[in-house]
Amino acid sequence: MTFKNVWEKTLVELEQLVSKNALEMWIGTLEPVAYEDDAAVMISPSPFQRDIVMSKYKDIISAAMSEVVGFEITINVLTPEERKRQTPTATIPQPESKVEESIEQITATLAHPEFTFENFVVGESNRHAHAACLAVSQNPSGAYNPLFIYGSTGLGKTHLLFAIQNEIHKRYPNKVSLYVRSEDFTNEFIESVKNNTQTEFKNKYRTVDLFMMDDVQFIGGKESTQTEFFHTFEALYSENKQIILVSDRPPRDIQLLTDRMRSRFESGVIVSVGQPEYELKAAIISQRCQFYGMNLTDDVISFIAHNVKSNIRQIEGVLKKMMAYRLISNSTPNMAIAQSAINDITNENQPLPVLIDKILLEVSREYDVTIDEICSTRRLEKFTNARQVAMYIMREITSMSLPEIGKQFSNRDHSTVHHAIERIEYKIRQNPNLKLRIDDIIKTIREK
Repeated sequence: MTFKNVWEKTLVELEQLVSKNALEMWIGTLEPVAYEDDAAVMISPSPFQRDIVMSKYKDIISAAMSEVVGFEITINVLTPEERKRQTPTATIPQPESKVEESIEQITATLAHPEFTFENFVVGESNRHAHAACLAVSQNPSGAYNPLFIYGSTGLGKTHLLFAIQNEIHKRYPNKVSLYVRSEDFTNEFIESVKNNTQTEFKNKYRTVDLFMMDDVQFIGGKESTQTEFFHTFEALYSENKQIILVSDRPPRDIQLLTDRMRSRFESGVIVSVGQPEYELKAAIISQRCQFYGMNLTDDVISFIAHNVKSNIRQIEGVLKKMMAYRLISNSTPNMAIAQSAINDITNENQPLPVLIDKILLEVSREYDVTIDEICSTRRLEKFTNARQVAMYIMREITSMSLPEIGKQFSNRDHSTVHHAIERIEYKIRQNPNLKLRIDDIIKTIREK
């Protein structure tokens, strides 16, 4: 079997292990050259592609090729120029450019190379946001800086973020970008203070060309994080670096945000991604069906578009379930299968034990207590607060009765649960920020 044959069989194996876009964009264009020094040598058209493959796909390609040949094998990806310079004993070339020196950052932010402007479906509800993001990708640090994107969950905001990033790296390969969620930024900042590594933290976030923060609303109320983020924002902006922020609400609605921080958020261009109209949902369904190679009748497409009310992410989930049915039954999914898939995907219809576990997990994270402490009979204030919030959320998003809720918390009776819910309702009336905090917990539960 020739090395070319080995590579062809490896690509067949990889079809089951990586996405179609990843296979076509990053792996399928590699050229097999030779087997040297216990490594399969592949040629990549560009240093950027080489770095992506070596950092994200090396292990999975090596495993697939090892399966084909019957013994362990690793891969070495080179550019044509590096191959010309390489001696038979040469090792993988060391990074030489700014992009190559920042591979860890690049691969962390290019986690989704499949998200592009080409496969983002545009409709009335997202047209302005799409236009603004496209403009940023073509001219970063131009008129749309900072760019603030807001909208509800599952409408394509993160797709647009990664599309910007992928396009910028294509157009400007020497620009370094970084994507981070506000929660991770906060945790890293806390760790840097604890470990006295603030200099490394600042260097990581203040030396990039494109900075993108997702779920920025969660820095509300975190004073130290806001202070650090303010200085990060100022440092980047003063150097004319592109800043993109994403939130589920506009800056004016982010509670406990300092005036100077809100002012920075509102200093650039603010665009929203609205609830998708029927036509947009139908177009997305048709596009994804084409991607999956699945033929659905117009009435089934219409049915899904009408019944998945607002979340594009749920459309993806419905179609994946229908595709699984098609593969198992070898038949085209019909209206009944579409209805079943929709029922399975909606959070309200997920198995109750799964939903209860999610509620307890997210409340435990938010209040920094364990699930056992929430469900125990211990009466420390922090345990009691978390317990009452968990009971309130269970009552809000499940159909459980008060006695059924009580059973989850060391068999408390219904009057105790009723009192806990009343206490949270009272606290919400006194403190609207508590309602926002609980809404954020529910949002996270529904997303998962």
